[in-house]
Amino acid sequence: MARALRLGVAYDFRNPAVSGLSHHELYASIIEQVAWLDGLGLDLVWFTEHHFVEDGYLPSWVPVAGAMAARTKHVRFSCDVCLLPFNHPIRLAEDLAVLDNISNGRVEIGVGMGYAPHEFRGFGIPQARRVSLTDEGLAVLRLAFTGEKFSFTGKRYTFEDVTIRPGYVQEGGPPLWVAAMSEPGARRAAQHKANLLPQGMRASTLDTWAADLRAHGTDPSEFRVGIIRSCLVTDDRERDWQTVRAAERRRMEVYDRFRQESGGPGGASGITPGEAIPQTWIVGNVDHCVTELTAFIEEYGLTDIVTWAVPPGLRTDDMNPSLELYAREVAPRLRKRFAA
Repeated sequence: MARALRLGVAYDFRNPAVSGLSHHELYASIIEQVAWLDGLGLDLVWFTEHHFVEDGYLPSWVPVAGAMAARTKHVRFSCDVCLLPFNHPIRLAEDLAVLDNISNGRVEIGVGMGYAPHEFRGFGIPQARRVSLTDEGLAVLRLAFTGEKFSFTGKRYTFEDVTIRPGYVQEGGPPLWVAAMSEPGARRAAQHKANLLPQGMRASTLDTWAADLRAHGTDPSEFRVGIIRSCLVTDDRERDWQTVRAAERRRMEVYDRFRQESGGPGGASGITPGEAIPQTWIVGNVDHCVTELTAFIEEYGLTDIVTWAVPPGLRTDDMNPSLELYAREVAPRLRKRFAA
């Protein structure tokens, strides 16, 4: 069954000094921006999570989603990704239940393992435990989302007679997504019957996930596939791209450092950017962006795409002209093209 295309924005709340804004000012302006984009009809707001980064990279997405949920009526909130080893699954399940009620059922959850050594050191968690913490965390979330009383016994977590209250607005709890940078992540997503956030090569992520689902009698078209693929909509590339490109370089610097810390160019996954499903910016006028995104969606079977709304060092006003064109002109044409 085909899934309707959803489009939206992503935030990391990074705030290097070049922005000239306090963290308070950045947060306030982004919340206003999201309320505006909600009125323009975008579908999604995603967050990314990292810890102990000098420019204030968002470490806690739940309170931000709650603030935005109270100001919006349409957009759905999720993350790419919530780092599960650093989030106790029972507490996360409770937070999601509260968010589900504040938003009236507009919350989803995307999870990953994390790979940056400094984060595991900061939380006092051996990095060798990241797989078991993620696997058990996913199992606990699935049990919690049933709304029924459950117990769990594992290597990392043991719980008895737990029921999540308040109950979830969405039957079965928030839709679950799992990030995959390699075959083990893709198989994990398929095992938990989760939507996919592919961040690596197609063969080892998207194709492996789909094959595993089919092997267990499940149709991959019943699920969603999402990615961050940014779009700068402009009639003057020369004028607008230079500033955004500088911000994009700032954005990538931190990931390059994480990859180096975790063992080389490909980091924890061993994947180099040139081999991965593309996440480079699309820059051009409305027609160009529609054409490029159409081809991208068709090639990879995507159902959900978000664009970076405020790259590091920029302000909301810097990106609002592009985002308005994205919401008013690009998104409707793509939705029409990929109507379910």
